[in-house]
Amino acid sequence: MYPIKASNRLLAALPSAEWERWQPKFEMVNLKIDQIIYETGCNIQHIYFPVNCIISLQYDFQDGASAEFAQIGNEGLCGVCTFMGTQSTNSKAVVIGCGSAYRIKTDFLLEEFNNSSAFRRLILRYMQAMMSYASQTAVCNRRHSIDQQLCKTILQNLDRIPGNELTFTHELIAKTLGVRREGISHAAKKLQNDGLIKYTRGHISILNRENLTRHACECYGIVKDEYEKLIPSPLLSRLVS
Repeated sequence: MYPIKASNRLLAALPSAEWERWQPKFEMVNLKIDQIIYETGCNIQHIYFPVNCIISLQYDFQDGASAEFAQIGNEGLCGVCTFMGTQSTNSKAVVIGCGSAYRIKTDFLLEEFNNSSAFRRLILRYMQAMMSYASQTAVCNRRHSIDQQLCKTILQNLDRIPGNELTFTHELIAKTLGVRREGISHAAKKLQNDGLIKYTRGHISILNRENLTRHACECYGIVKDEYEKLIPSPLLSRLVS
């Protein structure tokens, strides 16, 4: 089965000529939670375009701990460092939200990047969006409360999947935000008491998205607007709403 173009923001923005060349090259894969897409230092053999899964980019420390610095869903791709002149990375990519993705061989996309000005412009816009996301996250972590950051994180991940339910533990969210688990538990309990979410072990159901958005920090809207400006995709918005 050929991939659905509108299932990923970057694929939806791809010009028709490039899309026709790409279609036969794609392979759909189902990804499980904690599955490692690539390890630190390894050569990246495939580029992944998430459909309804979520991938976490993490740094490993010498003491065995790790910390997340970015997440990727159907707004982007996993393996962007290959377009910067290297096929290896000092970070690892781990699945934190199960689902499906389309993957394609790195060598093929590198050739497309070098030969297609349209695809090259698209990747550069995506890199700019990623840089804005990383910068806003750094500011957010220093400026906003855990409650606000939790609302933002829930909304960002909700945008990446269909439906109104997420499969995340407090421990995973705490690792994502770089805070203590107890802080996330307290914030989640407060949101549940306010009628915004319902939390059961490992599952978050969103009960009132409008009010959840009001409780989130401004960073959610800033990052979302930046992606829409750089890589607009109305078809994707309708698909996951």
